[in-house]
Amino acid sequence: MLDMEKNSRFSRSVSMADRSSQLLECLDQLELRVEALRDTATAMEQEKESLLEQIQSLQTSQEMRTISDGEREELTLTASRLLGRTLTVNISVETIRSPQQQDALSKATAIIDEIVGQVLDDLEGARKHLQALHAACISDAHLGPVDQKFQTIVISCALEDQKKIKRRIETLMRNVENSGKTIRITDNYKIDAQKLCAN
Repeated sequence: MLDMEKNSRFSRSVSMADRSSQLLECLDQLELRVEALRDTATAMEQEKESLLEQIQSLQTSQEMRTISDGEREELTLTASRLLGRTLTVNISVETIRSPQQQDALSKATAIIDEIVGQVLDDLEGARKHLQALHAACISDAHLGPVDQKFQTIVISCALEDQKKIKRRIETLMRNVENSGKTIRITDNYKIDAQKLCAN
């Protein structure tokens, strides 16, 4: 009788271990799918940024200034329509941050915003400052001076935020280089959807 009770308890414990193992395996598979979902959404988010940048770049390109008024008006309307349609796509991949990471992101964003606000007044100065910020985002930077203060702030950000900050600076640098003296900074992080859709 005692042997039977022992065997029964042993069978139950093995069965519980099996169920636990199955549940753990199921959660592992779900975790892979969750990460794949986030990766896909992040890729879509980057594609949206790329489309916005390309449409806005076309709108401010030298070629647009060398065509007839009628053709320019038609192309501008088409570009504005595409811009509006792109902005109807809302993709959001939230980043889990500690209070320290949130504070670092706010500081990094404020520094970049300040440079964007100064671009029209000092194009060359803004270009150099953006290059220094970009160098601060690259671990193997040999492209010139590095903004050490900004680098310390970026390192304190969440990894996903570090990537977004780097992408934003790269976009701004391209806009500065491509726009020349007739610069019109297009910062996709500051787009007002209603104003753009109204154009």
